[in-house]
Amino acid sequence: MGRSVVGRILESHLLDGRLDRPGEIGVRIDQTLTQDATGTMAYLQFEAMGKAGIETDLSVSYIDHNTAQIGFENADDHRYLQSVAARYGVVLSRAGNGICHQVHLERFGKPGTTLLGSDSHTPTGGGLGQLAIGAGGLDVAVAMGGGAFYLPSPEIILVRLSGRLRGWAGAKDLALLMLSILGTKGNVGAILEYGGPGVATLSVPERATVANMGAEIGVSSSVFPSDEATRRFLRAQGREADWTALEAEPGAEYSRIIDVDLGAVEPMAACPHSPGNVRPLRELSGLRVDQVCIGSCTNSSLRDMRSVATILGGKTVSPGVSLGIAPGSRQVLRALAADGSLAAMVGSGARVLESACGFCIGSGFSPGSRAVSLRTSNRNFEGRSGTADAEVYLVGPEAAAVAALRGEVTDLGSIGPARPAIPEAGTYEVDDSMLVFAAPDPSAEVLRGPNIGEPPRNGPFPESLSGELAIKVGDKVTTDHIMPAGARLKYRSNVPAYAAFVFEGLDPLFATRCGALRDSGRHGVIVAGESYGQGSSREHAALCPMYLGVKAVLARSFERIHAANLVNFGIAPLVFSDPADYEAVARGDAVEAPGLKAAIAAGSPLRVTIGSRTIECALELSARQRAILLAGGLLNSANA
Repeated sequence: MGRSVVGRILESHLLDGRLDRPGEIGVRIDQTLTQDATGTMAYLQFEAMGKAGIETDLSVSYIDHNTAQIGFENADDHRYLQSVAARYGVVLSRAGNGICHQVHLERFGKPGTTLLGSDSHTPTGGGLGQLAIGAGGLDVAVAMGGGAFYLPSPEIILVRLSGRLRGWAGAKDLALLMLSILGTKGNVGAILEYGGPGVATLSVPERATVANMGAEIGVSSSVFPSDEATRRFLRAQGREADWTALEAEPGAEYSRIIDVDLGAVEPMAACPHSPGNVRPLRELSGLRVDQVCIGSCTNSSLRDMRSVATILGGKTVSPGVSLGIAPGSRQVLRALAADGSLAAMVGSGARVLESACGFCIGSGFSPGSRAVSLRTSNRNFEGRSGTADAEVYLVGPEAAAVAALRGEVTDLGSIGPARPAIPEAGTYEVDDSMLVFAAPDPSAEVLRGPNIGEPPRNGPFPESLSGELAIKVGDKVTTDHIMPAGARLKYRSNVPAYAAFVFEGLDPLFATRCGALRDSGRHGVIVAGESYGQGSSREHAALCPMYLGVKAVLARSFERIHAANLVNFGIAPLVFSDPADYEAVARGDAVEAPGLKAAIAAGSPLRVTIGSRTIECALELSARQRAILLAGGLLNSANA
């Protein structure tokens, strides 16, 4: 039996477990990345682990999220990140150098290697044939210290591509088509592997767009083979020495095969308020648009930006539309300036935004009340834009640019036969001056501002659970719902301050109520529906509830990264054995589970009484994870 691309990478990095049977595996991590919204806590945890230095081949700290530096908090965090990178020998990508995933693809990603990042869109690196996975910051800190990263032995799904993209269809439309096929839930533990003859027609930036949005499907990663297209991209980046061929072996087996004819893909849109709410773009023709945002780690490559500039050139943005464009990296921005594309954008009336995450995370450029915003980013969760009642649609860059000119969504087929023909770049101008490479210096002073605290530690898991159902939420609750992003992210290094905003948009009194339970010696419990913890890898969605005294979340189902983060901070991710029990409980119900710790340790049946109802629960954890949970979290555990 031959091996898949994913199987080949995993086999060469396997440290623990087996690939040929269900269960947990541990893999060696070659590279890590962090960004400033999650990296500050990751490095605080790394310091708390007492490691002398990093043990990966490469670790990079990116500053790309809160670059506007409103207030002292963000600037202090960035200063801390630079100083801690100098102490431990981490590469620093300074603010203004670009979005972590775009820059890492350009300058560091290597086929056949593993990358772990404290950002859910780390799988962007799969466009290069790298097994790139998003995780919580504590898991990344462990990997930086040489520890294995654990994940379920994956179900590998082959997406077999044939034909080539035609007309106005682009890589974003393929990504949205995959969302329409697989949805945003029920894919935990799977990895998508793209293959078939159609792969050769896609450039690395196009592949990266598709891999990026696998995060919205909920898979652990999405991986393309490394072929001549990969080699051309790395050669253009001056990194051909990093190339290696990597493809599936004859006879490779997969748990499922999905056939996609690229020639049948059409322009698509994800409608409010989920990336999985996908419709053909033509069905939205005539929808009035107030704002257009082009960029993010999904669609900010040089090819995408040049296509947008071609459409905008010599024209003027509709008077009713505010257009913002954020090139993905300084490399892309410099190329646009050199070839006249930037002048075409500015001449059209576009506002050129910083090469950063910005609007995608609600950090600036928020739409107006009840506004319709077309965005090329990857998420349109309610309120994520920074405006609670905005209607956000996700589209490809060409659809966004045309809508900016016309003031409404347009059926692209009505304005011409095909999108602009933009040739692949033969050479990229390489300038790494905004990257700081430093040898480890144990004497380097680590600079901490007043907003930077120690990572809170949990106590051992309680012998019995006794408290209250502090909140009941529905399906598809995202980490943005749990911990608001945007302006609130400035408190990411100060857990007591950030914890005041847990579930702010769903229940503003949650933090006060849960904190009162904690102070009285009782426990908070969260009840949720399906796919709890979608979205960001932000571990604060577990860390802050832990600080408030939450000991368990009882849900119909969890998303992978968030469930792992809950365990890492000593919160039990319990699953309803009978999903109908979800309907029978309500906020404020008393919660009791005598002897729960012993039952978890023994792997015995778990029962929790909520109100007058005794509910059977499952705890789908490995022995390693149970030990971490019982210790009160990973920092308390020998596994760290």
